[in-house]
Amino acid sequence: MNLKITLMFSLFLSLNSVFAGQVKYIRVLKSERLLELVDREEKVLKSYKIMLGRNPIGPKIQEGDFKTPEGSYLLNYKNPQSLFHKSLHISYPDKEDIRRAKNLGVKPGGDIMVHGLPNDFKEMRNWLRSVGLEGLGDDIIRTSLPYFDWTSGCIAVLNEEIDEIYEKIQIPTPILIKP
Repeated sequence: MNLKITLMFSLFLSLNSVFAGQVKYIRVLKSERLLELVDREEKVLKSYKIMLGRNPIGPKIQEGDFKTPEGSYLLNYKNPQSLFHKSLHISYPDKEDIRRAKNLGVKPGGDIMVHGLPNDFKEMRNWLRSVGLEGLGDDIIRTSLPYFDWTSGCIAVLNEEIDEIYEKIQIPTPILIKP
């Protein structure tokens, strides 16, 4: 009986540490389509399947390239009124991203987030047509989106997952986005 109580207490403590702001940083592994919440001991507290920009290979270089950035950034504000359920803003572009884009004569882009699914699909009409989802009901589209890279460069998770991540992190929180 004591072992059972000890195990239950250990589980409670490990779960409680997540809710007590123990997320040290978020790590995104683009090639594996994973977002991980990492604690102070470098342990993965929880992993989530993610959806990326429509052109997911390689770092974001310029506005409109549909790529998700790569590098070290900060989640620097929360938006509870997002067009994508809820969102966490990523501090892209940084000084290096701006310098690189300027050297190439392009704009680096911005407004990159970790977010949930769209509240409305009107702005996605052309993309929905290209993947055969146009004309379907919103519920069917929401069920289908996790199987595609569909964002303009953001990192998307399911709505219940962004709710969970949103509550577990404090602002600012570092985010490391790896290829």
